[in-house]
Amino acid sequence: MSNEKSYALVTGASSGIGFQYARQLAAKGYPLIIVSDEEAIHTKAEEIRLEYGVKVVSLVSDLGRQEAAKELYDYCHAESLEVEVLVNNAGVYHDRDFIADTPQFNHLILNLHTYTPAMLLYYFSKDMVERGKGYILNMSSITSDIAVQRLATYSATKAFLKNFSRSVHIELYHKGVYVTAVRPGAVDTGLYSISRTATKIGMVVGYIVTPQRLARRGLRAMFHGRAQVTPGFLNHVLLFLVALLPTCLLRLVRRWRIF
Repeated sequence: MSNEKSYALVTGASSGIGFQYARQLAAKGYPLIIVSDEEAIHTKAEEIRLEYGVKVVSLVSDLGRQEAAKELYDYCHAESLEVEVLVNNAGVYHDRDFIADTPQFNHLILNLHTYTPAMLLYYFSKDMVERGKGYILNMSSITSDIAVQRLATYSATKAFLKNFSRSVHIELYHKGVYVTAVRPGAVDTGLYSISRTATKIGMVVGYIVTPQRLARRGLRAMFHGRAQVTPGFLNHVLLFLVALLPTCLLRLVRRWRIF
């Protein structure tokens, strides 16, 4: 699927879903550029090299900075690293009232979920269009259709990624560049305060998926040129039910502290 010159670039690849995207792309023969704000990215790079025998370039970068996207693109250009696959996975999760967040966190999540992935797509897709081939995956979420308390910035930024991805998918599809939004529900990454028993039940019924399975579904959809994928039948049921809830009922949920 790949050639020696074509790289896959994965952001947020030091753990969880991003690491699985990197591993599965390496298994397909892609040399990698993996990015994280954690030094552990270098250890993960060595793991992938040993397991799959591909070249791995590991970079530490805070992608919450607005200059980070251009810096990353310029680095790849200067090093002649031709990117065929771009996986915009880096992100943060929270469960907190918007006004309870710090200005620093709001700056981070807004940049990390909107500005940086949009500008990475902007820079790298231009090169892909010139070559007539490329794949871009943006990590959205089913919360992009769920505007509820304590997820104001998270769900809104994921909605941006969903809508942005669909628009650019239409723009670039006939130029040989495929853009896909992946919209998972709960993923077993340890980010949520859920007991192991509840997690196991969620995985059995299909509401919670493993990072490995999600990465496999996401990459399959991307390489098949799909505009978006929402893994899990129960996630579709949940979205249907949530759409029926009136705002007044959600206000009561908040007032009675049900959730």
